[in-house]
Amino acid sequence: MLTIDPPEDAAMMQQADILEEPSSDVLKQGKILIVDDMPANVRLLEMILERAGYRHVRSTSDPRQVLDLYQSFKPDLLLLDLNMPYIDGFEVMRQIRARSRENAVPIIVLTADAELSTKHRALKHGASDFLTKPFDETEVLLRMGNILRTHFYSQLLEAKVRERTRDLVKAQLETFNKLAIAADYRDDNTGHHAKRVGRMSGMIAQALGLPDTFVGLIVQAASLHDIGKIGVSDMILLKPGRLTTEEFETMKQHTVIGAKILSESSSPMLQLAEEIALHHHEFWDGNGYSGLQGDAIPISGRIVGVADFFDALTHERPYKKAWSVEDTVRAIQERSGTQFDPRVVEAFMSLNHTELAE
Repeated sequence: MLTIDPPEDAAMMQQADILEEPSSDVLKQGKILIVDDMPANVRLLEMILERAGYRHVRSTSDPRQVLDLYQSFKPDLLLLDLNMPYIDGFEVMRQIRARSRENAVPIIVLTADAELSTKHRALKHGASDFLTKPFDETEVLLRMGNILRTHFYSQLLEAKVRERTRDLVKAQLETFNKLAIAADYRDDNTGHHAKRVGRMSGMIAQALGLPDTFVGLIVQAASLHDIGKIGVSDMILLKPGRLTTEEFETMKQHTVIGAKILSESSSPMLQLAEEIALHHHEFWDGNGYSGLQGDAIPISGRIVGVADFFDALTHERPYKKAWSVEDTVRAIQERSGTQFDPRVVEAFMSLNHTELAE
């Protein structure tokens, strides 16, 4: 068995910044896995590849070893015999496709059977091309080069799309974070309320044992909870005294405005932000803004409701003095089961409240 370990995708990284057809040197960095129960066929293919400059080649004559080799070696191309003992090539292809549906590598089938039905069956199982025995060196190299060229180009294209998508998401996040800060400055002259609520919401979600993916999303999404305040008049938002009934009804609209601003997005983060903007002023007992009660309130809204309450009370605003951490924590405990979900309050109580107020 020929075993030569490849470097860490160095050649592919050299071309990652420019989307062009992979060069011959790049193709020869490809990792090739050969599977044929006839050692003579394996050795012949190894010699052809070695002479052509391919250095990252592994092989086996036992099809039962293929899955382990495939997973550890992660080939860029599989040369696979069809008629083998123990497990034939069709079963090997089925097992590989079952294990790697999204990132399956191209397969060139090695066969002495030129029957059209055999080729149709191999194509149905995922084969990309065929090499007929006995092998012709020129044909082997040309077919392999064509398949590897297409495979590497697809990888480069996918990498470029992922990069562009990351850039777009980053720009989108930056834009909405700026909006969140802008909304913050309406009634918080530090502009840090949104970030603190996002960070605290993530910590509460983590204390609740929620999935890491959700924790990461809510840190970002919760910072947009008050984005709807950009649509509320300063006369109401900054009023030093108690709001009238009419003014309070207007103030409540910031949740609806925020949800509308964030609506119709395909981004999971912004979808969660829309949910939070709309529901972070719901009460566990149903006496919140829209009257939702208990578990009917999304968990995101229940978490941000506690985080927002704590941060708003422990920091000074133009219309109020800051409460002490102790008084605020006590107020949250007293509202457990009425304003706040008891489970969220319990998770909040496990945190370091002094650090949260900083």
